[in-house]
Amino acid sequence: MASEEVLDPRKKKLLIRLISIILIFAVMNGTMFNVAVPDIQDYFGLAASEVSWVLTGYIMVYAVGSLMYGKLADYYPIKTLLTFGITLFAAGALLGFFSPNFGVLILARVLQAAGGATIPALAFIIPARFFPNDRGKVFGVISSTVAFASGIGPIIGGIVGGALDWRYLFLFSVASMIALPFLRSWLPEEKKRGGSIDFLGAFLFGIAIASLLLFVTTGILFFVGLFAAFAAFFVWRTIKAADPFIRPAMLKNKHYTVTIFTSFLGTSTLFGLIFVIPIMMRELYDMSTTGIGLVLFPGAMLAGFLGRLGGELVDRRGGEYVVVLALILIGTGCFFISTFAGYAPWVVSLSLMIAYLGFPLIQSSTANILSTILPAESTGVGIGLFNLMNFMAGAFSSAIFGAVLELNNVTLSLNPFAQHGSNVIFSNLYVCLVFVAAAALIMFKLTFRPLASVQEAAVDRQ
Repeated sequence: MASEEVLDPRKKKLLIRLISIILIFAVMNGTMFNVAVPDIQDYFGLAASEVSWVLTGYIMVYAVGSLMYGKLADYYPIKTLLTFGITLFAAGALLGFFSPNFGVLILARVLQAAGGATIPALAFIIPARFFPNDRGKVFGVISSTVAFASGIGPIIGGIVGGALDWRYLFLFSVASMIALPFLRSWLPEEKKRGGSIDFLGAFLFGIAIASLLLFVTTGILFFVGLFAAFAAFFVWRTIKAADPFIRPAMLKNKHYTVTIFTSFLGTSTLFGLIFVIPIMMRELYDMSTTGIGLVLFPGAMLAGFLGRLGGELVDRRGGEYVVVLALILIGTGCFFISTFAGYAPWVVSLSLMIAYLGFPLIQSSTANILSTILPAESTGVGIGLFNLMNFMAGAFSSAIFGAVLELNNVTLSLNPFAQHGSNVIFSNLYVCLVFVAAAALIMFKLTFRPLASVQEAAVDRQ
């Protein structure tokens, strides 16, 4: 395995910056199209259920791909996987730019997702593999980049889509090819590792997760049965296979499972927050898309700039300390938004900044803990499952809170400090997010004793 010493300091800095830039393209590609969906619907004359596949198809393939590439990284060189992924990502974008009909557009989005999933999946594996001494700091840079790109994506999408056309959003992804020669030059050489991949197990698991995501995004009960059937087949395959796709010993490690569920709950809270804020700003304040973007933008910028400091804090104080800090910030921010829903937009924006700070902190700290407690031969699939859970967090929170927002005549306020009126349902949703963050904090604290080192979790290694 390559080590940190393979890279000189200058090349290491360049590689981190380049990965961050490519990650911006990959994350923005998902969020930019959110604001372009109405334009695509009008252009092709589609029903809402049809055009939703522009987002649903992308999320489904992207989420499953993040785990698959993580598993492949346990056997194949990262350089090879990134070359394949970025090429497919750009090819899909080029096809999308010239798509003559909606079918080709969906194919282009699927190809984009299948290639683009390599970028966040491997971006979290690279620090664990090549930068062991600066792992926390690099995780902080990567996590803050994700937070920044998530916030800036809808703004860029609105500006480009409004000034030009939705097709031009694809060109951002095509531009990622420029980085490929530099990545191939700066990434350390690796040899293919021994062992075989349980492709049948991977197939069964992928179909099971895709079915679950389809149920969450469409609400069609048929997909629940499909999920149950393929999940059962996957469990059977895991028991029978000599080297299963996901080794049960990894899931039996309570520090690993609690860490990924803590990340899942924390990320669900943040995605739920970001999903509800635009709806609230439109309904309570009748704000334009640009205005909503400006409410979100300060939090995204702050998370982007301060995320690296959070990574350095992980290196100094440990991942457990930063997880606790992140969940406190998320919960506090959600409580303030619940309290001030209906007040001036700038007050909401300031409250959102507090919660947004938790985004890079929860990502970098949990990724750092996982890279410490996982055995070397399972780092790829372990972090891949972590990425998959985070993507599913976004799908689950959007679906659940979207359904709750359809409730009418909500008058009971869960927050005694909040105003009473049309803002009550939003205030109550943010209180629920506080409870989710608190549940994650309690679960984490009960598993990781205060100020204990994650080295203690090494006894669970296989």
